[in-house]
Amino acid sequence: MNEPPACQIATQTAEQTRKLGELTGSCLQSGTVIQLIGDLGSGKTCFVQGLARGLAIPPEYDITSPTYTLVHEYPGRLPLAHVDLYRIADEMDAEAIGLLDLMDSRTVVAVEWADRLSDGFWPRETLHVHFQTQVDGTRCIHLFGYGLQTGSLIKKVFALWNDKSSGD
Repeated sequence: MNEPPACQIATQTAEQTRKLGELTGSCLQSGTVIQLIGDLGSGKTCFVQGLARGLAIPPEYDITSPTYTLVHEYPGRLPLAHVDLYRIADEMDAEAIGLLDLMDSRTVVAVEWADRLSDGFWPRETLHVHFQTQVDGTRCIHLFGYGLQTGSLIKKVFALWNDKSSGD
């Protein structure tokens, strides 16, 4: 079996993590599902704040984690649904909040704590973003995915990141 397309990027600050999210958002197509996996404080929400910039969500929208509301939706170049599964027990709870309906739409769906649900719950074409905080505070961010759309997305994001980094 072939390994999925992947890249690893290190960010030093929250603003760099937002910038990576912004570059990713600028490349997204409608209906993209993004699984965000990492410990508390690892950069998931910062990444989604950048996604919102890249999706041209108006700046008056405050992008915060939907920990208690479970889903925040925003209008933009493509609509964004920011979902937090931290308080979800199982697939039935995820279905009850309408996650399957969101994933069947043209909406970009960014899901924090996506690892709370089994692999079988997710569509075949999914972008996985794993966040690991290093001892020095650096965030090691792994992007990988399955399917042609996510494979080309990862290549574009990595190329844009390297172009941006060489211009600094």
